[in-house]
Amino acid sequence: MAFHRHTGGPGSYTVGTMSERFDCHYCRDPLHGKKYVQKEGRHCCVKCFEKFCANTCMECKKPIGADSKELHFKNRYWHDNCFRCFKCYTSLVNEPFMLRENNKVWCSNCTAAEDAPRCKGCFKPIIAGDQNVEYKKMVWHKDCFTCSQCKQVIGSGSFFPKGDEFYCVSCHEHKFAKTCAKCKNPITSGGLTYQEQPWHSECFICSNCKKQLGGKRFTAVEDQFYCVECYKECVAKKCAGCKNPITGFGRGTSVVNYEDESWHDYCFKCTKCARGLANKRFVCHNGKIYCAECPKRL
Repeated sequence: MAFHRHTGGPGSYTVGTMSERFDCHYCRDPLHGKKYVQKEGRHCCVKCFEKFCANTCMECKKPIGADSKELHFKNRYWHDNCFRCFKCYTSLVNEPFMLRENNKVWCSNCTAAEDAPRCKGCFKPIIAGDQNVEYKKMVWHKDCFTCSQCKQVIGSGSFFPKGDEFYCVSCHEHKFAKTCAKCKNPITSGGLTYQEQPWHSECFICSNCKKQLGGKRFTAVEDQFYCVECYKECVAKKCAGCKNPITGFGRGTSVVNYEDESWHDYCFKCTKCARGLANKRFVCHNGKIYCAECPKRL
């Protein structure tokens, strides 16, 4: 009786040619002179072996016959020619592999690619060694990270996020940045607002000394701006009483105007009795201001 032994897992069996008198355990056909399979102490013909005893291939779902080469892993069985990577179909006989969901086997390269993060631009895997850009748990190949407006590669350069879109500095300036009321160029950072108009800090300056006025007291005269010092020296009217500039700051913010002259409200008083005359009746006599009573005493 010639035979050879299959030891491909827990269901090992022996295949041989019967030279003694035996019948198939299942169909009872005589096995003398025929190929048979011995499994678990029972003899059966090849046909009955495939029908009742053979393991089923995980891939093709067909029985693994007595003459087929069988591979097994964790109580799972494959024909040797069915043991291929689910993704790239490369044979995995004698190769490293990974058993994944649905009992599919994967080669190491496809496993690495499948588990790698996906580029948000091209949706392909980003594998070890690829240059990439990460932002808020999202990742791109460096060359896939492009401006939503001009489509140029941003790569590792500066950018501005807007919802699901990303803009290079130049496109963001033209599309979204406010325009300075003076120079009409985009305001990319900082800046200030005066009367609902945006300004570069370096453009909002005193018309006389050119110092920046952001965060400082100033006076607007028509379309010109002046710091306190320059307004006093160059623009402000001089009080006809104390001869000092009327700035509108601090004490005496109210101004009294009469003919071509102006006074601080606290300087507008009777020349004789020094009574304050702001918002009161007064008399001008020989170019001087009096209360209504004092001219009668002159």
